[in-house]
Amino acid sequence: MSDDNAVSNHGQSNRRADEPKKSGNLTTWILISLAAGLIVGIVCSICVPNDSPVYEHLINGVLYVLGQWFIRLMQMLVVPLVFCSIVCGAASMSDPKMLGKVGVGTILMYLCTTAIAVTIAIVLAQITSPGVGLDMSSIVSVEPKATTTDQTMADTLINIIPTNVIAAMNDGAMLQIIFFALILGFILGRLGKKVATVNRFFTQFNAVMMHMIGLVLKVAPIGIFCLIVRAFASLGIDGIVAMGKFIGTVYLGLAAQLLVVYMLFLVLFTRLNPLQFLRKMLPVMLFAFSTSSSNATIPLNMETLEKKIGVDPKVASFTIPLGATINMDGTAIMQGAAVIFVSQAFGIELSLAALVTVVVTAVTASIGTAGVPGVGTIMLAMVFESVGLPVEGVAMIMGIDRLLDMGRTAINVTGDAMVTTCMAKLTGMLDTSVFNNHDYSAVDENDLAAFEAIEEPAGYDDFTAHGEPTEIGEAGDPDKFAEIEEPTVQ
Repeated sequence: MSDDNAVSNHGQSNRRADEPKKSGNLTTWILISLAAGLIVGIVCSICVPNDSPVYEHLINGVLYVLGQWFIRLMQMLVVPLVFCSIVCGAASMSDPKMLGKVGVGTILMYLCTTAIAVTIAIVLAQITSPGVGLDMSSIVSVEPKATTTDQTMADTLINIIPTNVIAAMNDGAMLQIIFFALILGFILGRLGKKVATVNRFFTQFNAVMMHMIGLVLKVAPIGIFCLIVRAFASLGIDGIVAMGKFIGTVYLGLAAQLLVVYMLFLVLFTRLNPLQFLRKMLPVMLFAFSTSSSNATIPLNMETLEKKIGVDPKVASFTIPLGATINMDGTAIMQGAAVIFVSQAFGIELSLAALVTVVVTAVTASIGTAGVPGVGTIMLAMVFESVGLPVEGVAMIMGIDRLLDMGRTAINVTGDAMVTTCMAKLTGMLDTSVFNNHDYSAVDENDLAAFEAIEEPAGYDDFTAHGEPTEIGEAGDPDKFAEIEEPTVQ
C-alpha cells in the first residue's frame, strides 16, 4: 500500500470528505518547496561564494536553524510513534480470529515478500551507487555509530533483546524498541478484555500521535525548502543527478519485485500463467498509480480478484484489507535504496550486520505502519536511526517522495492481489476457469458499490478457530470499550 494512503485500521476508512483534498494540497506544497529549493540552491551555488556574509548568515544561519528544527520535530516523533503503532498492530494480529490457516499463511507471505523487496533494493543501490560523488558530509558532520561499522552479526542478533527498555528508548535503539513492542502487543491482544484499559491507552495514544504528525507535516514545505536550499547550495548540479539516479534505482527495484518476485511466487504456489494475471490486474495497477491511494483501490482490487481472477470473496475480503496494514513492499524498496543512497552521500560504510538490521527493521515496522500521510517518512527516519545514519538525508527523500509514491502504490496493491491469489489456490478457494478466461476488460464501476461499505475483513468463520474476542479498538475509537466499567473518582 502507499504508505501515505494505506489503511492500517479499517475503521479509518470512513474518512471526512475533505481529507483527500488536504492531503493533495500538502503534496502540492511539498513539490513546490522542492522545486523552489532546487532553483534557489543551485542559483546560490553559482552566485553566492561560500565565504560571503550572505552564505554565512542566510544559508548557514537562518536556513540551517529552520531546517534543523524540522529535523528535530521528526526525530521527536520516531520513538513514541513506532512504539505505539507496533503495539497496536501486534495486538490486532494476535487476535485468534486473525490467526486461522489463511491468516497465518497470508501474514508470512506478506512479510516474506517485504524482506525480499528491501533486500533487492539494497543490492540494486549498491550496484547503481546513486549517492557516490556527493559530499553531504560538508553539509552536516556525522560520527558513525558502532551499529554501522563495528558490530558483528552475533552482536546484532544479541542486541535485538533489550536489557533496559527505557534506556533503549532513550538511545533510539530501534530493533530493541520494536522487539519489546511486538511482545507487549501480542500479550495485550491475547489477554483482550482483561486488559482493556491498557489497550485503550495505546490505541488512543496512537491516535494522538497521528494528529501530532499532521501538525508537523503542516510545516514540512518550509522545512524541506530550507534543507534543500542549503544542500544544493553546496552540491550544485551533482545533487540533481544523484536524485535522478536514486529515483531510477527505486523504480528498477519496483519493476524487479513485480516482474520477478511476484511472478515467481505466483508460478510456484498456483502454477498459473503470470502474463494472464498481469493483464487482468493492469487496470488496478493503473488506477493505483494514478491515484497513489491504496485505500481508494481496495474496492477495485477486490472486485477484480473475484470477478476476473476467480478468488472466493471470503478470502479476498480478508487478505486485501490485511495487506493494507502489513504489506509494504514498495515502501521497503524505497527505504532500502534510501539507506544506501544516504550512506554513500555521507561517506559512511555500512557493515553486513547493519544491512541485516535495515532488513529486519523495515519488515517489522511494516506491521505497525499507520495509514496517514507522512508516516512513511517518519518510518524512514526510524530506519536511519537504527543504523546510525543522519536524519538530514530524509529531507531529500521527502521532497521527491510523491514521484515515488505512485509506483509504490501500484506495486503494493499488486502484491496484495498476488498473495490473495496464492492463498486462494492453496486453500481450494480459487476458480481457475474464471482465471483462464480472456476477459481483460476493466471492472464495471457500478459493481463496486457493494464494496464501499467494507471496513474490516470478513469471512473468518469459514477458516478460523475462535477464542475469546479481544477488545482492541480502532485508532482513536474509544467506543470499542464502551461496555468496560471505568473507576469513579470520589
